[in-house]
Amino acid sequence: MIGIRVVDDHALVREGLALILAAQPDLTVTGVHADGAELLAVPGDLGDVVLLDLNLPGLDGLEVLRRLRARTSRPRVVMLTTIGRARDIRRALAEGADGFVLKDSTGEELAAAVRAAHAGVTAVSPAVAAELGAPAEPFTPRERDVLALLGRGLSNRDIAAELGLAERTVKVHVGNLLAKLQVGSRTQAALAAERVLG
Repeated sequence: MIGIRVVDDHALVREGLALILAAQPDLTVTGVHADGAELLAVPGDLGDVVLLDLNLPGLDGLEVLRRLRARTSRPRVVMLTTIGRARDIRRALAEGADGFVLKDSTGEELAAAVRAAHAGVTAVSPAVAAELGAPAEPFTPRERDVLALLGRGLSNRDIAAELGLAERTVKVHVGNLLAKLQVGSRTQAALAAERVLG
């Protein structure tokens, strides 16, 4: 189960995000915060992933991100904003954000970005990729190999054995594929394999 904290200054937005994420079987919302100071005041471990609004009153999202990176226990951080300007996206990624999602993304895109970030993969929504001038689904040759084996129903362990990879490496590839395919499960990725791979 991936534990997530949501930080947004608009009550309706943060409550909506929490509901969307909590509806996923592998995600749980461990905290909802109105601003960065409230999040940073939480002692100890902040969990797995922080979904952090870029434009917060007081401490903005980038400053909160910097302070999170200075902590001993450092969660993955996915930045969230209404308007995705390339300059802001690049700054956030340069400061160590693990992903960037626009608020007009679907619930599946949001969940996929959280999963990918948790797996150690930089996760950006298709709209963010387009803003950066990158293709939305740039599959590497290794990702194509993993996807083909996912399509055959193999487990991470079996894929690792087949490709001569560490199981942890396969897990990262699977997380990346979920984000790029904008799907929420291995089963959905397997179903998409035929369409993607032809």
